[in-house]
Amino acid sequence: MNQTISRRTMLASMAGTCLVRPVWADIDSAIIKKHDETVENLLTKQVTEAQSRWRGGYPDRHGLVHAGSAGGIIEIFTAAFLNEQSGFYKNSLLFERIKLAAEFLQRGQSPQGNIDLLTTNFNSPPDTGFVVHHVGATANLAKTYGERELLKVMEPFLRNAGKGMAEGGIHTPNHRWVVCSALAQIDEVFPNPAYVRRIDQWLAEGIDIDADGQFLERSTTVYNAVTDHALVVMAYKLKRPELLEPVRRNLDSMLYLLHPNYEVVTEISRRQDLNTRGTMERYWFPLRYLAIKDENGQYADIVQQLEPETIRLALLMEYSELQKTLPEAVSVPDDYEKEYKEAGITRIRRGRTSATLIHAGNSRFFSLRCGNVVIDSVRFASAFFGKGQFVPQRMEKQENSYHFYQSMDAGYYQPLDPPHVLESGAGAWSAARGQRRRTEICRMDYGAVVKEIPNGFELRIHARGTDSVPLAVEINLREGGKLRGCEPLADGKDGFLLKNGFATYRVGEDVIRFGPGMGEHEYTQVRGAEEKPAGICVYLTGWTPLEMTVVFECSR
Repeated sequence: MNQTISRRTMLASMAGTCLVRPVWADIDSAIIKKHDETVENLLTKQVTEAQSRWRGGYPDRHGLVHAGSAGGIIEIFTAAFLNEQSGFYKNSLLFERIKLAAEFLQRGQSPQGNIDLLTTNFNSPPDTGFVVHHVGATANLAKTYGERELLKVMEPFLRNAGKGMAEGGIHTPNHRWVVCSALAQIDEVFPNPAYVRRIDQWLAEGIDIDADGQFLERSTTVYNAVTDHALVVMAYKLKRPELLEPVRRNLDSMLYLLHPNYEVVTEISRRQDLNTRGTMERYWFPLRYLAIKDENGQYADIVQQLEPETIRLALLMEYSELQKTLPEAVSVPDDYEKEYKEAGITRIRRGRTSATLIHAGNSRFFSLRCGNVVIDSVRFASAFFGKGQFVPQRMEKQENSYHFYQSMDAGYYQPLDPPHVLESGAGAWSAARGQRRRTEICRMDYGAVVKEIPNGFELRIHARGTDSVPLAVEINLREGGKLRGCEPLADGKDGFLLKNGFATYRVGEDVIRFGPGMGEHEYTQVRGAEEKPAGICVYLTGWTPLEMTVVFECSR
């Protein structure tokens, strides 16, 4: 499918173009070297077969060739083509490959000007916007450096895309700002009043940021960053500095959603990054831009954790401010107790100890990490009528402890009174339930109290109301450590029972010690409870009425 590109071919294509190279602005040579390696890799991946419908893009691991692949090629190749420090400066082969990618994008556009996201969205204005973020940035570079032929290559796609986004709709809150920033990029190169009118239509709805500093989707590793990026682009290109304010509020909010290794809290997300692992890597552009503009040392601290892997050469070239020296780094907050009222969580940091408490509506109400040792969740459930998973209904803070509550009941149903024939079908049975008298009603009242103690936390659990109900507490440990003090369960599957005493879990020099144990039965995968999560799970088991205290101590 792809042509094999030898280094000799690459060098031959540069003959006569790079013999005398002007000195470019101060961009670290390591950045250029890494970028050139990416170019070489993409040259081998790009589809070049003349008859292929995918000519100009490159396939993902499923064999799908997305428009985004061609957009990325255009950005990466153009940055190298225009940068005098690059080994691909004014490389004729690169120019031809940029043309292939642009032609691929044009072929894939709908009559409205939109592209498809092959995994879900078709004739999609917002996904067109994501691609324009790459192509628009490089079109601006081509214009800035007087590369008219290069700009002509991108012009048909961008003009058609601009029409599609100026008229088309969106799906999600962040899509508004994706489209607006893409239109601002095109307007900078090919001005059109229709683009700005459309931007103002969307901006009239207001920026969707709450009192916590989180955008509506609360997507802490993906769409927060997408929105921040888009707002910075709009503020810069439309000369509307007020659009930077929500970016600052969001970045300030994120300072308290970081674990000791700068991993991000994702438990509050309303999108696909919920409970996933991620960093601030997607925030690189807004973080670096505002770290320099505002001389913000805390933003600079995060940037230093991300670079050089996250640097995009095209953005360094387009926004020359990004090339300035970062301000002196100031450590992000690491000693606090902070409530996010809108999101319904509390974050507690004490140096290398980091805890997250989810106030209501989530079985993972408590999670903890001590340096590199991670307890991804603590949950519990009983066999109460197949619905005994503890999911707090409310939380109250009482002095220095957090109290979680849930109550439920269940019973049995009497014959219909007066008797009558039910219609056939499951729906009729369910509908009639409200007409029946309930008897033998059982109750279950759960409570959990989380209290900070020296070097850790104490968790107290109670379950009462119906006697002799088996219950299991689950402590989910992230993989990679050494567990001591537990017995493996008979069914395997990374399950262990802490019958008595204390267990330890060690990763490197970091240790969590927890207990005392309770192992009155081995019924851990309780009927009606949520499935066991991935990783090691340690269980403590008992019977109602139950009072249990588990202490978690951090050390290294």
